[in-house]
Amino acid sequence: MASSTSLLFPVFTLFSILFLASSSKDNIPATITIPLTSTFTSKLSTEPMVFLQHLASASLSRAHHLKHGTTSPLVKASLFPHSYGGHTIPLSFGTPPQKLSFLVDTGSDVVWAPCTTHYTCTNCSFSDPKKVPIFNPELSSSSKILDCRNPKCFPGCPRCNGDSKNCSHACPQYSLHYGTGAAFGFFLLENLNFPGKTIHKFLVGCTTSAARVPTSDALAGFGRTMFSLPMQMGVKKFAYCLNSHDYDDTQNSSKLILDYSDGETKGLSYTPFLKNPPDFPIYYYLGVKDIKIGNTLLGIPSKYLAPGSDGRGGLMIDSGFAYGYMTGPVFKIVTNELKKQMSKYRRSLELETLSGLTPCYNFTGHKSIKIPDLIYQFRGGANMVVPGKNYFVFIPEISLACFPVVTDAGTNTLEFTPGPSIILGNYQHVDYYVEFDLKNERLGFRQQTC
Repeated sequence: MASSTSLLFPVFTLFSILFLASSSKDNIPATITIPLTSTFTSKLSTEPMVFLQHLASASLSRAHHLKHGTTSPLVKASLFPHSYGGHTIPLSFGTPPQKLSFLVDTGSDVVWAPCTTHYTCTNCSFSDPKKVPIFNPELSSSSKILDCRNPKCFPGCPRCNGDSKNCSHACPQYSLHYGTGAAFGFFLLENLNFPGKTIHKFLVGCTTSAARVPTSDALAGFGRTMFSLPMQMGVKKFAYCLNSHDYDDTQNSSKLILDYSDGETKGLSYTPFLKNPPDFPIYYYLGVKDIKIGNTLLGIPSKYLAPGSDGRGGLMIDSGFAYGYMTGPVFKIVTNELKKQMSKYRRSLELETLSGLTPCYNFTGHKSIKIPDLIYQFRGGANMVVPGKNYFVFIPEISLACFPVVTDAGTNTLEFTPGPSIILGNYQHVDYYVEFDLKNERLGFRQQTC
């Protein structure tokens, strides 16, 4: 989930050093392992058509917002990854610890929670904001409001007239905008607690009011700036392995690993992170050379495969994006070849109209089906092979399936739109062990059953 904010800007090297130096760690082990749980909307299978349409619309809205980055503070888009395709971790802040569920989002960078007994949420999708789990700083002896003298108050305090060192004011409140939604609050320095281990002076947002929020979960940004959870903790890498997105209501838990070690993980293929365009400092961009459908190399024009200095093009990986996204020209090349290789199956035009996805197929009467692999050929020689079960969404009860990649081709008149041209959603890296190697600035992955 990308965000724009009135306070948070790209972070410079000196600030990064100060930021990490002020977050102390007590005997942190080599790795910290946290349960990672898929979040599902209950009883979705009773209305599969409605569900598919909702998720396709939400995915397109999220793509729209991700592509606008910091250049558009208010874009009409859905707010958070949630329900089918979202993933949460439990985190405990405060003394004594208060445990909340946090959505893991590599497309944003701030860690915040619904906060104080006065928390309000207007036009939100959950039924009763008063029942939302909150963090209450009044119950924590370690809570401290961030003040202007702290280097973590960036870019500073206008009320201090350039003299933050001798200023007694609190750091200005934040205003985080996520599409049509927003979160408002103030920053705290707080203890982040793990079993037997504590991260002191962790910067966490205390959101006191929000608007158009479709989830009651807190948010843990895992992006590439110093405000994100892994950057504040100083881990050298983090990794996860996501469970299957089978069309059901199961809630199997996998693991998120926060790793302080220098060792290389065995059996991984690696591809480097690319330098971020100035307007998109949070995202993890990957260098992709081309895409294959089955054995057919598609020849995607290079301008779509690497981000330019103007922020156009490139592929980003996003844990908070259930479906994938491809800009119009790329989507057309990919789907034309997919339709060609799957021409023996009957298209479901009705499902395409209802869901907003294309192509969709009706597999009634077929005892077995064959969907070609979707293969991303990355720089460095690594190939990510995505089997059909991972990049198609199936409704087995009625033998239907769709290609769950959205595009703005029908609504955008620009041939080459701003922002990433391809977003690799978590649907496409299910049953992959995925490692974000922050120290060496690269992504590692291997196929395995999660």
